[in-house]
Amino acid sequence: MSEEKNIVWHKQSVGRTERETKNGHSGCVLWYTGLSGSGKSTLANEVEKELFRSGAQSYLLDGDNVRHGLNGDLGFSEEDRRENIRRIGEVAKLFADSGTIVGVAFISPYREDRERARKIVESSGLKFLEIYVKCPLAVCEQRDPKGLYKKARAGEIKNFTGLDAPYEEPQNCELVLDSSLRSPKELSLEVIGFLKRIHILL
Repeated sequence: MSEEKNIVWHKQSVGRTERETKNGHSGCVLWYTGLSGSGKSTLANEVEKELFRSGAQSYLLDGDNVRHGLNGDLGFSEEDRRENIRRIGEVAKLFADSGTIVGVAFISPYREDRERARKIVESSGLKFLEIYVKCPLAVCEQRDPKGLYKKARAGEIKNFTGLDAPYEEPQNCELVLDSSLRSPKELSLEVIGFLKRIHILL
């Protein structure tokens, strides 16, 4: 008998309904995607601040932060990028199942990987809301908050998304927010308003 056949799902005593009743809202995944420098993390932080102020149960999983720990063994090859997104999709599902509104701020450049993450989350009956933080490459490069574009242009970073590695724009996402036209605060209020319209928040 294989080891996999010896793994049995353990049903928990406290279920999703009880958690959501206590929290006052359902859990879901807010998946922010976009180029480096587009403002994903800034927007995700603004949204989390608004959620925290309102008393909602929330948590933010940021791409760079996760690579310091859980995904610290992964590089930036196409294969590693795919595994990076698969893992965070599974983690996000667990957070959402706990009744948490979890923000995920990852470049996540490939549509197929984002769709895989969506399936992971939605297979458990949870909402996956893809938010495309749209920003022209020229603006992202001008901002260059971490100096990564400069290093990539100098050849110090290989496989950099938007330059020598592709970014595939979302085609059927829930929200498209242009961070070159409006402030993070304005965009965060749009996200909060959207969560109210779909009855995640009251």
